[in-house]
Amino acid sequence: MAIRTPAKFKTAEEFRARWRELDPSLDCDLELLGADGPLGRPLARARGKPAPNRFCIHPMEGWDGTADGLPSELTLRRWRNFGRSGAGLIWGGEAFAVQRDGRANARQLYLEPAADTKGGLARLFEQTCAGCRERGGDPGELLFGLQLTHSGRFSRPNGPAAEPRIAVRHPVLDRKFALSPDHPALSDGELRAIRDNFVASARLAQAVGFDFVDVKCAHGYLLHELLGARGRAGDYGGSFENRTRFLRETVEGIRAACPGLEVGVRVSIVDVFPHAADGSTGVGGPFGWKAAVPYESGFGVDASDPRRFDWEEPLRFLALLRELEVELVNLTIGSPYWNPHLQRPAAYPPSDGYLPPRDPLAEVAQHVLVARRCKAAFPELVLVGSGYTYLQEWLPNVAQYEVGAGHVDSVGLGRMVLSYPELPADVLAGRELARKKICRTFSDCTSGPRNGLVSGCYPLDPHYKALPEAERLKVMKEARRG
Repeated sequence: MAIRTPAKFKTAEEFRARWRELDPSLDCDLELLGADGPLGRPLARARGKPAPNRFCIHPMEGWDGTADGLPSELTLRRWRNFGRSGAGLIWGGEAFAVQRDGRANARQLYLEPAADTKGGLARLFEQTCAGCRERGGDPGELLFGLQLTHSGRFSRPNGPAAEPRIAVRHPVLDRKFALSPDHPALSDGELRAIRDNFVASARLAQAVGFDFVDVKCAHGYLLHELLGARGRAGDYGGSFENRTRFLRETVEGIRAACPGLEVGVRVSIVDVFPHAADGSTGVGGPFGWKAAVPYESGFGVDASDPRRFDWEEPLRFLALLRELEVELVNLTIGSPYWNPHLQRPAAYPPSDGYLPPRDPLAEVAQHVLVARRCKAAFPELVLVGSGYTYLQEWLPNVAQYEVGAGHVDSVGLGRMVLSYPELPADVLAGRELARKKICRTFSDCTSGPRNGLVSGCYPLDPHYKALPEAERLKVMKEARRG
């Protein structure tokens, strides 16, 4: 399939024509307005601290912490770049695991009682503030959070081997990831202990100076799996009330233990059936959706046709967040483990991935349209959008339009910041984009960790390009192609 990547569109008008082909309601601004436009407006809040502009940095795992969960020099460098970015909202910075067995990799930052976890978080906080000062900003103006997570089914705390901590048996994912038939689900008591570690981690975050913590309900990790745990018995499964109980108890526990600390939620708000690279998702086969109907194991998935979204429970979930006075909501869709083409649109798959089944711009459009629907239903929530990196040169044009039209409050950036951390600052200053730094979604930042290496932009960041890991990754990729 021939894909015309965004870089091949020579003008904004040309890109806009293709963007509108995907959905007539899509649009982008042809002229960028810098700090005087929508992206430069302060993000006002009904409650809580505002942010000075509409750019947000998403949390990312660098696979580069120490064995006891503390930041390395690479971790500190990445967070300093977050501060240098010019973004007014730092959403989590890093996916911080609340306990050892909840790490997605052996070098993820986590709460380790035997280590100086608070000191490690303080160093990250200080480096981000230092980066902000480097570009002439005021760190006190940043809206700055820490993402708290437990990887659940996708835990790998001791190396490449999976050590899943599941919330519920899953008829498709159990087979897809070869889970033993007798593998136990976490008990209600074990879940309560994990909940308490979310609260303990929040205490450290508040002591260091973070404005909020994010209770992560995304990407197939533990809290996201609980949202779809209809087949689970006990306090945390079955009904919608039970499936959201862990989140409610965690938010309430943090509020009780940490007065004044805000809580945000990053959530995979809708999803589809796990993708099979050979196309069997759509036509049957061992992981085909037809054999799984009615599909009762997802969240925001149409049970009668799980290729489609179902909005009933996602909207109930957003209403619940409103009731809990959780104002900060970071939206994503799907999972990098079972439909990465949807969750993280890219032209080039990682080493263990598959070619995009259609133009990745169509997946970006899904992210944009999902955020619009959520914002229209809950205008009082502060919503951060995802999926923007693949837009490349035209990211500012789409971002400015979406914020200006009131479709989303803040534009979240992930991979783009690894190669081009200064992009928000350049856009707000009215400078021309540095095209050689723009992320082209080569996926080396994912292929590296898939092969036991640290995550970073090996093609475009000179620091990572000079690491010995860059040559190792190049050899691995060539061996696979050969």
